[in-house]
Amino acid sequence: MRIWDIRRLVESTADSAFAVDCSGLVVAWNRAAEELFGRGAGDVVGKPCGQILQGIDECGPVCSRDCTTQQSVRKRHPVRNFDLQVKTAKGYQWCNLSVLIIDEAPPPYSIHIVHSIDTGKRLELVFRDFTKSHSKLAGGFENGSPTPTRSPVLETTLTKRELEILRFLAKGGTTSRIAAQLHISPTTVNNHVQNILRKLNAHTRLGAIRRAEYAGLV
Repeated sequence: MRIWDIRRLVESTADSAFAVDCSGLVVAWNRAAEELFGRGAGDVVGKPCGQILQGIDECGPVCSRDCTTQQSVRKRHPVRNFDLQVKTAKGYQWCNLSVLIIDEAPPPYSIHIVHSIDTGKRLELVFRDFTKSHSKLAGGFENGSPTPTRSPVLETTLTKRELEILRFLAKGGTTSRIAAQLHISPTTVNNHVQNILRKLNAHTRLGAIRRAEYAGLV
């Protein structure tokens, strides 16, 4: 499928939609997207998708050069729909994003379809927090982990060793303790941790743990 075919497909979609190339740059932007985001195609085409969306999930900023969705697209892994707060013409709103990978010819492109779910999502979060707090009072949530959500982090591909180290981190493990338990060097542990932070788009170990917990990875 050629780039103009992708643009024609995006423009023919009634829902808010845009297409992104393998570098994360917007290559197509339809009228519905113009209305939702308050920005015309001439203003966004050629710019990084993350710069336009400025996406945030329950744990903080999501959009960056290490976007988990783009990681999946480049590997041609199907992406489940996910919820994200994005910067619209009316301010930040919760939206649900569906991603279609177009890989008939390399490199792959992706088409993002965006639906506003702001009111429903806010009610969902309030209900979830209310349920969680009452469950804790009743003795539930023994490990303190929240209920998994529809998060783009669900698409993150961690190796078996990275997932193992992430679980140790979630239990409060230090670099030296993890190294001793896994019979590897502290340097190797730190290298794995850096890969985990990059893949989860987190800046700190705590941020990675929180994001993994919300996505149900640990």
